Amino acid sequence: MSKNEQIDPAHAREHAEPVEQGNPVPWLLGLVAACLCVWGVSYFLLNPDLQPAKASPTAGPVSAPQAPQPVAADGAQIFASRCAACHQLTGLGLAGVFPPLAGSEWVNGDAATVARILLLGINGTISVKGATYNGTMPPFGHQLTDAEIAAVASYIRTNLGNKSSAMTADVVKAAREKLGTRAKPWAGGAELQAQR
Repeated sequence: MSKNEQIDPAHAREHAEPVEQGNPVPWLLGLVAACLCVWGVSYFLLNPDLQPAKASPTAGPVSAPQAPQPVAADGAQIFASRCAACHQLTGLGLAGVFPPLAGSEWVNGDAATVARILLLGINGTISVKGATYNGTMPPFGHQLTDAEIAAVASYIRTNLGNKSSAMTADVVKAAREKLGTRAKPWAGGAELQAQR
């Protein structure tokens, strides 16, 4: 540059164009990537559940997948989620507040009566094991299917110290049909007794 040439101030502030240098990928990053690849392949090879099913040479044509079978209702689970809050997991209830199911003449009596109680609930006084209870039991007929009501009733009738027979969904279905359009809870034990 000669003395006569002046440097433009804008060019003086500019930096040289960046140039990619010959920096290789760090060897540690390459090692980690290789280890992950080996681990991934071995994971799939060592877990037979993750491998696609192989057709056997003797197998016939592949059939369409079967529709899932309905799962039987779990009476113990339904009892724990819907009934145990009041009647307790032991079925002993709370003295003076919620009647016991363990050893109850209602539970061990007519299966259709148990179905009617579960379908519509109770609102009023009921005598259980010589003690009188005046409260409200919610209805489950609009929340549970016949099979679910039968499952929880069977659990209650065959567990918690009770030795009655299990209940079938047909008993619940017949009780539901007999109730027709009734949605009003039972007015205590007296009305239930009259239904027998």
